[in-house]
Amino acid sequence: MHQHGKLNYVEFASRDLAATKAFFGNAFDWQFTDYGDDYTAFSNEGLDGGFFKSDKVATQASGAPLLVFYSAELENTQVAVEAAGAEISQAIFSFPGGRRFHFVEPGGNEFAVWSE
Repeated sequence: MHQHGKLNYVEFASRDLAATKAFFGNAFDWQFTDYGDDYTAFSNEGLDGGFFKSDKVATQASGAPLLVFYSAELENTQVAVEAAGAEISQAIFSFPGGRRFHFVEPGGNEFAVWSE
């Protein structure tokens, strides 16, 4: 259900759409719908969105927002993320309220995963 004034959709750049799709499919079991060669969309993953082909990507170092996944099993999620081809950009660390790690998916975007 769409809600007035609430976040509804997010779009990311990707240097390699095929690698990005393969990564999220393998690591998180996402499904995609392609709209031409330069755009792919995902839904039912907490927040709907898509990836578009671009040389620019989102990282904290560039000032981009950081989207953070939740995991009930942080270490197992890190193993799955690495096995799917991500690079760990910040190892698991503690912060007030939990622990998390950061990773860069094969298309170049940085994300994080947290747990209590």
